[in-house]
Amino acid sequence: MSTPISRFGFNRLLSELEQLKKERPLVAKIIQEAREEGDLSENAAYDAARERQGMQEARISYLESRLPVLNVVDFSRLNNDKAAYGAKVILRDQDTEEEKAYIILGPDETGLVKGAISVESPVARALLGKEAGDEVIVEAPRGRIYYEVVALSFPGEAMFERGME
Repeated sequence: MSTPISRFGFNRLLSELEQLKKERPLVAKIIQEAREEGDLSENAAYDAARERQGMQEARISYLESRLPVLNVVDFSRLNNDKAAYGAKVILRDQDTEEEKAYIILGPDETGLVKGAISVESPVARALLGKEAGDEVIVEAPRGRIYYEVVALSFPGEAMFERGME
């Protein structure tokens, strides 16, 4: 199953992977220099460099396995009356009358836009396919939350540059 992602988000992950790979020789050099200092059992610099290398290699491995399963979405084609990936949705809590705005994005890019939620989250899953005026029931740890979809729009990929307005 492929996971949706914007061109912006995909390019960001690709750049991160390239940067991590470029840093490999530097980390290896730091480990070598720390190893040359002598006793490795009490060498904090060596331990820190090995930990950095381990986290770096784990992230490289993750990105290399993740990128092939991502489906780059053309935001210019997103224009719908129903909530879907890329939609900005305004919800009203039917109990408190409080309004919240969310934008539905892929799990790898939710941190890029204020108010973004993963398409895989319980709220987004409950929203998918809904229209303005529909009721949405979200199963939350505190119990069921009843929302009304007040409005929905598709702000496009420019949201990554300006954030959610």
